[in-house]
Amino acid sequence: MENNNVNEVYGGALYEASADLSRTEEFRSVLNDLRVVFAETPEFFDLLKTPALSAKQRRDSATAVLAGKIPDEILNFLYVLIDKRRIGQLPGIVTAFERRADRAEGVTKGRLVSAAPVTDEQLRRFEAQTSQLMQLNVALEPQVDPSLIGGVRVYVEGKLIDASIRKKLDDMKEQLKK
Repeated sequence: MENNNVNEVYGGALYEASADLSRTEEFRSVLNDLRVVFAETPEFFDLLKTPALSAKQRRDSATAVLAGKIPDEILNFLYVLIDKRRIGQLPGIVTAFERRADRAEGVTKGRLVSAAPVTDEQLRRFEAQTSQLMQLNVALEPQVDPSLIGGVRVYVEGKLIDASIRKKLDDMKEQLKK
């Protein structure tokens, strides 16, 4: 089974469990925290992935570090991933979980790339304009790229809305070549 499919299957199953328990937002928060912890302490994540230890030893390590700090349901989910040798795919599984939760809430995620940081008010305006243009409920994650010079680029569902000064300059350059 392809990694992306595995991520979708496990992420979807975890979402369904969280929805059945009416704890989707709690699970989302804990999973994001776990993703950060594993990114910041790769040696712990590597320990949970290593085939040099038995599954029981890796589960015991997860228990020692995480028990009482995360919901039992998520810890049990981690045990399943360890047993099935899928713990290394946790970041992708969390992403799939979030996509499923967003879809259930009617939210589509995107990125707003700007030359300088945007205020919360500007971000809300861009979200409203993008939502209206695409006829979706869009939530944008801001990102700064100084090479844009000015303006913005919006990425949603594989589509690009490029209103950057860099794009306008590139277009002018192409017109001058003709």
